[in-house]
Amino acid sequence: MPHPLTTQIIDVTRVSGSETNTLTACSTDEFLCTRVLEWTGNQDLANAADWIVGKPSALVGLILIGLVVRWVLHRVIDRVVKRAEVGILPNRVSKAMTGGRMGAALNLTEDPSHTRRVQRAATMGSLLKSIVTGVVMVVIALMFIAELGYDIAPLIASAGIIGVAIGFGSQTLVKDFLSGIFMIFEDQYGVGDEVDLGEAVGTVEAVSLRVTRLRDVNGTVWYVRNGEILRVGNMSQNWARTVLDVSVGYGEDLARVRSVLADVAHDLWEDEDFKGRIIEEPSVWGVQDLGPDAVLVRVALKTAPLEQWAVAREMRQRIKYRFDHEGIEIPFAQRVLWMRDGDPRAAGDAADSPAEPPPGAAPAEGPARAEGPA
Repeated sequence: MPHPLTTQIIDVTRVSGSETNTLTACSTDEFLCTRVLEWTGNQDLANAADWIVGKPSALVGLILIGLVVRWVLHRVIDRVVKRAEVGILPNRVSKAMTGGRMGAALNLTEDPSHTRRVQRAATMGSLLKSIVTGVVMVVIALMFIAELGYDIAPLIASAGIIGVAIGFGSQTLVKDFLSGIFMIFEDQYGVGDEVDLGEAVGTVEAVSLRVTRLRDVNGTVWYVRNGEILRVGNMSQNWARTVLDVSVGYGEDLARVRSVLADVAHDLWEDEDFKGRIIEEPSVWGVQDLGPDAVLVRVALKTAPLEQWAVAREMRQRIKYRFDHEGIEIPFAQRVLWMRDGDPRAAGDAADSPAEPPPGAAPAEGPARAEGPA
């Protein structure tokens, strides 16, 4: 025999003309409320059961679903990051080349590149995890609010308007973040790189989405907003080059000078302490400039990243020792001096005249000119 309350609900429903579903007091998506109403016929008990058990269970379920989705996506990102850390070049190739000079240079340059890949992959992984976490939290929060019975359409519309207002008010901040994202994905520089960012030059200590921190040679820490970086000069990627302009006197035999410089560079190339730092046979490029005081001869050495300065210092020291041994002059500043005969009072007028030796003038030494320290 049906419950009297159920009989009344059926009668009211039939009077209203709707016979599709007698239990219209509960929503179609409220499973517990509908089942309790079917079992007991008590609307108050059904609503109470829904709020005490159904709603909390649904909310907890949403939270658990969000956590599971976040965990799965983070695991996927971790696997992608692990594969990105390995790189393209297999380790067995570098191990097979370890015995030779190229193997030593490759191993030395491979360690920083591997560290760089690890740092870049970790940064990208952290960024992707943050984005995934934010998206999952927003979606779960909206579903949470909707489950409580609130209409989220006005909330979404208000959030859109607020987002547009914040976007206009924080264009600089948005620019910094977007620039930081592109810098990280394009691998323009990383922690430990020597970079030139325009106003600041130094070693990168930290890279975030908004700001880059670097320290110059004097120890000053610079904080540069990513949106203000218009150009990047990276001195640490792949390889570097030591370029030295060596000054010699005009009276020196340039062929002999080039031969001596080539010997010094080759000795440094063969040095066991520099086999991993210099990665190609050095070369003497030749006469770079005819200056007022000396002839400049250029020497170039291709080095591993960040090793160019140590190689340059060692090369200068060896050139100095070898030039002293060979008797090759590293000249002082040279000047041409003219001695004037006649009335000294004419010196002031002569200063306005063309720079030509007047009649009767003779160099201090030699038939044409005399060169000596200034």
